[in-house]
Amino acid sequence: MAELAGNCLIGQSGGPTAVVNATIAGIVSEALNHGNIEEVYGALNGVAGLLQEELVDLAAESQQAIRGLRYTPGAALGSCRTKLKKPSEVERALEVLKAHNIRYYFHIGDGDSQESAAKIAEAARVANYDLHVIGVPKTIDNDVPTTDHCPGYGSAAKFIATTVRELAIDADATAQNDIVTIIEVMGRNTGWLAAASTLAKRRDHPNDPPHLVYVPEVAFDAAKFADDVRRILKREKHCVIVAGEGLVDKDGNYVAVESGDAAAAAQFGGVGDHLKEIVESQVGAKVRLTRLGVSQRAAAHLASKTDADEAFLAGQAAVKAAIDGESEKMITLVRGDTDQYSCETGLVAFTDLVGNTKKLPREWINEDGVSLNFQFYRYATPLIQGEVTVPFENGIPSYVRLAAERVDKQLNPFEG
Repeated sequence: MAELAGNCLIGQSGGPTAVVNATIAGIVSEALNHGNIEEVYGALNGVAGLLQEELVDLAAESQQAIRGLRYTPGAALGSCRTKLKKPSEVERALEVLKAHNIRYYFHIGDGDSQESAAKIAEAARVANYDLHVIGVPKTIDNDVPTTDHCPGYGSAAKFIATTVRELAIDADATAQNDIVTIIEVMGRNTGWLAAASTLAKRRDHPNDPPHLVYVPEVAFDAAKFADDVRRILKREKHCVIVAGEGLVDKDGNYVAVESGDAAAAAQFGGVGDHLKEIVESQVGAKVRLTRLGVSQRAAAHLASKTDADEAFLAGQAAVKAAIDGESEKMITLVRGDTDQYSCETGLVAFTDLVGNTKKLPREWINEDGVSLNFQFYRYATPLIQGEVTVPFENGIPSYVRLAAERVDKQLNPFEG
């Protein structure tokens, strides 16, 4: 059977990570190795750009720029939160793909965003249009199901653990059993990022900061929280607390939501302020509050080499899978079963992704509900290993920008 010939397109959805551009570099580099892929395009701002037929020529980029993507944060092609919801939008997307002879579509995003890729693939199948669609996982939250871990998580984990250690050292300089450091991290529905802070502990030093870690998988109790803080301050000069933004109470209600309601559209943040109020009113200690915010996903200067290499590998694997005839599947990272860490790629059907969220295993959380056990350390430690070499100019990192040469539109602008 002859290989499918035509062009390929890359799109992204959702928030950036420190290594998502490495996945783009992996796709582009591998696509250029296959003669049946004639042109390599990118959709500006993901699905939104696809609908507007805003495509750029990635094959026209310099090799230096493509290599630079491996250490550059953000979303080089832009991103969006748009999903294909209306049948007319799916039809329009397929129309654009046909107009540019796209035969391979690579969608970089979290589990839910792969739904748009699945709809495109289904529409192509119904229309008898040969199109291979492969998803590539991306999120710092590490909540994509079926993959051992997700590209982006290792670098965010490394940054969080490092920042927690540095803030703890700072607090230790002046504390006299009277300072509480609260660090709010991302994690709307899962505690993977908050748990990563425990990697700041030195081996065989269980009392190292962070002293208390609060994750969405464990119901938050304000009274217990105040007791936890008092207990630590009796023992230590200061108390370091890390909390995920999506903490919930025993009834499943979010502890803090800045706007909206406890639905998917809610704007998260404010957990740190809530905990600060409890400490000040019930414990009486001084509070230092830090929100790491988007720095968790943007700190490429502290990216994990393991994470960046695996993000690139996932991009390469996506192209190889599509060339081999696979479609309507997402790349997964598969951990080796030996003591020496290794990672390969696999495939999972889109149908196994939508609506599923990978939670932090409850058995990895100690009975106290505020610390992690050796199973988490064994899982997460290999993911933060190694440092990415980033060039510096005038003392700060020198990242790349794509030239983003536009591809001529073949259709009238979408007005659906």
